[in-house]
Amino acid sequence: MQELRSPLLTETGIRLLVKRDDLLALSENGGFCGNKWRKLQYNLLEAHAQGKKRLLTFGGAFSNHIAAVAEAGQSFGFETIGVIRGEEPAEPSHTLQLAADRGMQLHYTSRSEFRQKNDPEWVSALLVKFGDSYILPEGGTNKLALDGCRDLVEEIRLQCVNALPDYYCMACGTGGTLAGVIAALNGQAKAIGFSALKGRFMHDAVAQLLSEYGANTFDQWKIQDDYHFGGYAKTPPELFSFMDAFYNQHGIPLDRVYTAKLFFGLFNLIEKGYFEPGSVIMAIHTGGLQGNS
Repeated sequence: MQELRSPLLTETGIRLLVKRDDLLALSENGGFCGNKWRKLQYNLLEAHAQGKKRLLTFGGAFSNHIAAVAEAGQSFGFETIGVIRGEEPAEPSHTLQLAADRGMQLHYTSRSEFRQKNDPEWVSALLVKFGDSYILPEGGTNKLALDGCRDLVEEIRLQCVNALPDYYCMACGTGGTLAGVIAALNGQAKAIGFSALKGRFMHDAVAQLLSEYGANTFDQWKIQDDYHFGGYAKTPPELFSFMDAFYNQHGIPLDRVYTAKLFFGLFNLIEKGYFEPGSVIMAIHTGGLQGNS
């Protein structure tokens, strides 16, 4: 855990702490790190307990989850299948190349077919094609993933011996990390998710996850939808400039898809006086640095 220092934070009386889950990794800038480690931990144990030898999952060309499953499979002895949204590109993204290098078999499917990823009949047909597999949903978000994300809160509570955070902030793709944190907080602190996707649907997605998980949704959380910078994987020059300045000042690398948008949004809200003076904010660095290459 690392505390950030800046004139703005001093002026506003805000303490900004960073949970450095980007350092929770098997390899430098590898795929299996951060919140992907949290989401996959209990799923990998369950796959092993079920005697599964193969993991099958879903994602797009820039999916950190695809890279994470590929590296986890290579590290822990699972074959891996990635069902990829869209036609096979002439040149694969760095993420897809990393996955292929880790031994993942990539299966490209049309965007219309990909929308059936939660259809049991379509998934059954994939199992006939590829063989018995442990199914991981897109983004890795399921009940076991939320269990893993709950661990974050327990670790943070152990690390914050002087003052517990008033706010827990994180970037959102599927909302699984946020849902796990909300469930663990049990209304005892506020949680804010910074959506990396364009559109105002993330709140409903997180509420649905909490309902399926059996957690009281409370009223101590919200979604910030104004810092997506044009949508998923969109990175205008302003965001790259922020990433460089942030690294030069704090020594923490950010990824362009998720955490750069989180910290840009956080500092913008602090400047606007969104947080009460004296607040303690915990920003969760979820990793994803492989996506910068």
